Amino acid sequence: MNDPTPLGVDEDLVDAPRRAWAALLVVALPTLLLSIDVSVLYLALPALSRDLGATNVEQLWIVDIYSFMLAGFLVTMGGLADRIGRRRLMMYGAAAFGIASTAAAFSPSAEALIASRAVMGVAGATLMPTALATIRQLFAGTRQLSSAIGAWFGCFMIGMLLGPLIGGLLLDRFSWGAVFLIAVPVMGLLLTIGPRLLPESRDEAAGRLDALSVVLSLGALLPIAWAVKHIARDGFKPGSIAVLAIGLLVGVAFVVRQRRVVSPLLDVSLFVNRAFSCALAISAVGGIVMAGVSLVTAIYLQSVAGLSPFTAGLWLIPQNVAMIAGFTAAPAIAKRIAQHQVIAGGLAIAAGGFALITQANPSSFEIVLAGMAIASFGVAAPMALGANVLMSAAPEEKAASAASIMETSGELGVALGVASLGSLSVAAYRFALRPELDRMPVDDVTKSAAVSGIEDAVQLASELPPTIADAVQLAAREAFVSSVHTVATVASATFVVLALTVIALLRADPRAAAGHKGSLA
Repeated sequence: MNDPTPLGVDEDLVDAPRRAWAALLVVALPTLLLSIDVSVLYLALPALSRDLGATNVEQLWIVDIYSFMLAGFLVTMGGLADRIGRRRLMMYGAAAFGIASTAAAFSPSAEALIASRAVMGVAGATLMPTALATIRQLFAGTRQLSSAIGAWFGCFMIGMLLGPLIGGLLLDRFSWGAVFLIAVPVMGLLLTIGPRLLPESRDEAAGRLDALSVVLSLGALLPIAWAVKHIARDGFKPGSIAVLAIGLLVGVAFVVRQRRVVSPLLDVSLFVNRAFSCALAISAVGGIVMAGVSLVTAIYLQSVAGLSPFTAGLWLIPQNVAMIAGFTAAPAIAKRIAQHQVIAGGLAIAAGGFALITQANPSSFEIVLAGMAIASFGVAAPMALGANVLMSAAPEEKAASAASIMETSGELGVALGVASLGSLSVAAYRFALRPELDRMPVDDVTKSAAVSGIEDAVQLASELPPTIADAVQLAAREAFVSSVHTVATVASATFVVLALTVIALLRADPRAAAGHKGSLA
């Protein structure tokens, strides 16, 4: 292959044919649907809970079981796709998702809905890695691979934007089951058009699926996903830590098995590739940081700035639009300058957005919104181009496995971000609030309740005498802003370090730095 030009554009690459772009639209269908499905469920949860008589625990399982199964089965489905064919598995997954969605829509009980959502999670695990692997095949050897991946990411964000609107319209006119029936026509269209437009591909040299590897993979990822979710919600309790430890131990056994078995479910040699590991770190760390900051800013908008949930949701639209714009701009910019410079630049812009958030106060929520919009625009570049680096670094026959690793890191990264940065926010809030409460004429019970969280402090203040109530509420709001500053500072510093790491690691590989579209393996 020819060496890349100084601008990072490979002269031996060609333009993608129109058929590839038409096929991209088909591949984008499940991505768009899955992101819509995530956002509409929260709107439907109150109505379906009333109709099905779901308890609080059942409501949590209705929400969480999908992500548990998705994260747990991604690696297995990536390995399976490389063996039996990516298009074939995508069609199987689309059919299963449509059937499970129909069953969910007409669930007679909370238990039945949980079971349907579990099947939807397994089916979703077939769709995400096969979609990205198919894009890799469709645009291999073309100048538009990074643009195609950016468009695919953009579809996910568009779904997040459309989800609440579509869900709201459906719930205004129909029962809660309608939000699940959205999947049926979309998957029907995918099943109809997919076999005609999407190419089939598989790893011809792959052996049989190793059953023990599948068991170990599920035995590692399912407990880890469960534990991380519960730690994010309930804190570091002994039960969650024990489950996490079990998952990690089984994960070690899984890695050992992959190094010894003739036909591994996951090729661990992929991690030796510097570009692959760096891109994976971008995906994981980016997910952790964005999820954590998004959590504390969402709480800030409602509990500190006093916005209603609906109004806060509307104010977050510019942030999502900025990210979509970033997905579009990054590949275009990468055609003119080296890809690793665009990735590092995006991380630096995101770090600047987080730094801006540190200047906010209880009444300046516009600064928080501006900072999040800037950060979202910046982080789009490493997300889209990092995926391009990761997919290009993996051999074509391992494309679905590589995609599944990236998706798994993203799924777990979001949960880890809520757990880690959420815990940091709580600690910073308590550290800032307790000295202020010690100077007020309030008892220890009141202090303990106030430091447990901003929502509890605001509610508590309404029950106190007006003078003290105002002082407690103001102190709680200022303490939470201090915690937002702490989280934003950590996020900004993390992205600066990540940007410098990208420059150091990807610059050393001219093909990765230039955004080469062939295999780096």
